[in-house]
Amino acid sequence: MSFLLRMKPVFKEKVWGGNALEKEFGYPIPSENTGECWGISGHENGESIIEEGPYAGKTLRALWEEKPGLFGGGSGEFPLLVKFIDAAQDLSVQVHPDDDYARKKEGYAYGKTECWYIVSARPEAELVLGHHARSREELTRMAQSGRWDELFRRVPVKKGDFIYVPSGTVHAIGAGIVLLEVQQSSDITYRFYDYDRPDSDGSLRELHIEDSIACSMVPHEDRTPDKREWAEEDAKVEELIDSEFFSIRNITLDGKTVLRKRAPYQLITVLRGEGTAHNEKETHTFRQGDHFVVTEGTSPLHLEGNMQYIVAEPGEKA
Repeated sequence: MSFLLRMKPVFKEKVWGGNALEKEFGYPIPSENTGECWGISGHENGESIIEEGPYAGKTLRALWEEKPGLFGGGSGEFPLLVKFIDAAQDLSVQVHPDDDYARKKEGYAYGKTECWYIVSARPEAELVLGHHARSREELTRMAQSGRWDELFRRVPVKKGDFIYVPSGTVHAIGAGIVLLEVQQSSDITYRFYDYDRPDSDGSLRELHIEDSIACSMVPHEDRTPDKREWAEEDAKVEELIDSEFFSIRNITLDGKTVLRKRAPYQLITVLRGEGTAHNEKETHTFRQGDHFVVTEGTSPLHLEGNMQYIVAEPGEKA
């Protein structure tokens, strides 16, 4: 049984995308308007394929269904999705539903709580994160009258920032930002506002004002927790969040360490550098931009190298 599953990324072209994913990670992007790289995904809209080992050629979605023991006996949909986003232009202002709203309105198991690690950002880069309305009635009035500049709350960001975006958060990624997103495995997005911007065919993209208002957190509340930091052998560990949906650790390694698991399986993305992972059976090499799933029941995984990587684990609601 392979202890580490290397994923083949899935790329998504977007009206707001660019070519930063090729520049940052050397990916073979399909065009100069590539907005997303779905690095680890069991979602039907972009299924990751396992690149090597005994399960090579299988999708993560199929393996989750056929070999649940690899993931500690998981059922239903694979719960998490890891992606890179290249915002060459501003993304639409949007809201994602919680699990209850997604089930009732869309018939899907998961809403979408997500989080962002900023990989790079130009000096003036900013996000829309929240709004200034004090009540749902005020939110409705401001939206209906198009008072967008008054309504949306803008915050600057820089490389290395971490932002938690629970379902119901009004948000938009601004131009000039590349980030890693870890989210519930959902592709449900309600567009609140899109700058009257045409799609690739020249038509305006669909908005979902009613659903956006219904799903929005009112009033807005920032919920990004304080980081915790500690050392593990030659690794510096930052716990970015430990939530009901996922836990995220940012690890910087210069030497050797052991990968510590707190869940049946882990999702790993290498942000920079290179290294190796091995146990008594196998050795794998990896570099910037690689994505892996570490499965259940494996012996301790020893890592060596000079690199930064993000480890995501499912929470109790995953």
